[in-house]
Amino acid sequence: MQRFQKLIIAFGVLLLLSVACSKSEESGGIGGKQSAAHSGTKEKRLREYNIEQAERLKRSKNPCDTLSLKQYILTNYPAGTLLVQMDRTYSYKIPKEAVIYYRHKGHLYIFALIAKSKPGERNIETKNVVGYESSFINLDSTKLGTAFFFLTLFECADNTFHKIWEAEVPIHGGFNRMTLKRWKPKNILYVELNYEDGIISGHRNYNFFMVDGLTKPPHLLETYVGLAHKRTMTDLNHDKFPDYYEYLYIDSTYIRQYDSIPFYWDTLKHLYVTKVNRRWFRKY
Repeated sequence: MQRFQKLIIAFGVLLLLSVACSKSEESGGIGGKQSAAHSGTKEKRLREYNIEQAERLKRSKNPCDTLSLKQYILTNYPAGTLLVQMDRTYSYKIPKEAVIYYRHKGHLYIFALIAKSKPGERNIETKNVVGYESSFINLDSTKLGTAFFFLTLFECADNTFHKIWEAEVPIHGGFNRMTLKRWKPKNILYVELNYEDGIISGHRNYNFFMVDGLTKPPHLLETYVGLAHKRTMTDLNHDKFPDYYEYLYIDSTYIRQYDSIPFYWDTLKHLYVTKVNRRWFRKY
């Protein structure tokens, strides 16, 4: 009986400790201190430490390399802003940053995908905005923080970064990879941002076209492929803006495609419209 009472007391002590630890974690740490995910200062210190460690391992120093860009973002952007990494693939084990270097007319330009945290929410983390699992964050992202993606163009001049423009990407998570491509019909350069999308059982591409040259804000066209969703790029009216076909599906005993609707860019309305129905239009 005495031994049973000791076991009861020991169990009660363990239970109290468990509750105390849980409350400590909810408040951000021991004594109610905030974690790095909720503290902008701690988050910046942690990222600065990681950059310093990477600098020590690096053999050479380039004033506009990726580590320097990380430091530039850390110094010049609000807390909770980060340079996004691409998703892991079989071709490399360490995730690469979403950065593309491009030389044009003697200038060095850098395309970078930057994610910013929504003010007042938890600071975002790369693991929560990259890959298939994170594509579901678009349903409810407030618990892990809301990410606002921006494709940003920098120029490397005088051994530092100069921001030329930034264009918002209308999605919160699921980033996979960034690729620099050229649209063959008009020989126009564009950046394809590929996002995995578990909601439609497929993927989405946000294509930023340099229709007015490299240093002007780009034109956005979205394409996607899913189980019962599809939009493909095309050239309908032979202007400098890309167009697309929207495919319609019937989902009954089995899924089948039954129609395709052409949309073209209206330069006056700044919208994608179709002649099929004047009330149908899209922003991108």
